[in-house]
Amino acid sequence: MGSLISIYVSLFFCLSACFSAHATVNLTDLANKGVERWTPEVFSGQTSYSVQPYKGRLALKAVSHNAASGLVLKQQIDLLETPYLNWSWLAEKALPALDERSKSGDDYIARIYLVIEGGLFVWRTKSISYVWSSNQAKGQVWNNAYAGSNLKMIALRGKEDALGQWHQERRNIYQDLITHFGDKGSDKANRKAYRYIDVIAIMTDTDNSASQAESYYGEITLSD
Repeated sequence: MGSLISIYVSLFFCLSACFSAHATVNLTDLANKGVERWTPEVFSGQTSYSVQPYKGRLALKAVSHNAASGLVLKQQIDLLETPYLNWSWLAEKALPALDERSKSGDDYIARIYLVIEGGLFVWRTKSISYVWSSNQAKGQVWNNAYAGSNLKMIALRGKEDALGQWHQERRNIYQDLITHFGDKGSDKANRKAYRYIDVIAIMTDTDNSASQAESYYGEITLSD
């Protein structure tokens, strides 16, 4: 009987551990050259990206001199399994006062894109860009000047946030998509419309303002 009880106890703790475990996916894995899976995308001049320690943590350093290029990871993400995006970032210098809602002011010291591709139906593409704004208060949301309502800009950090120090972020991507692109009216419809992300990208760019920026991105992870 004692051995049978031991088996039940072991099984109970095994099941508890299995169901309480949290799924975490490290998209950058900076310590193991994971960022090499990300593909450079150049739009106007090349922002320099390099991995190095900075202010207490390993980081991806981005330096832009009148340039606009990013790093892109094409990987399908199931938001029902890992809806939360987690990362830290740091900016050393704010950009000039720009009208970020205009094409001439579409520059950011740091931003992270998440894209649902529309395939041949380009108009079905949906994207969110979490940005560090240089002249707007955090919490502001607006349509991108180039992509219109298909790309929602969300200021997670703004002009009031301290430069030169790390800031930690955690966003429920799935909920943000529903909030900013519309609730489809049922859980089933939302799952079909917003379940998968196809692309994630980061970019520090200064081409429109012909200015300079230096920013740092910590590990970027997904979690439940």
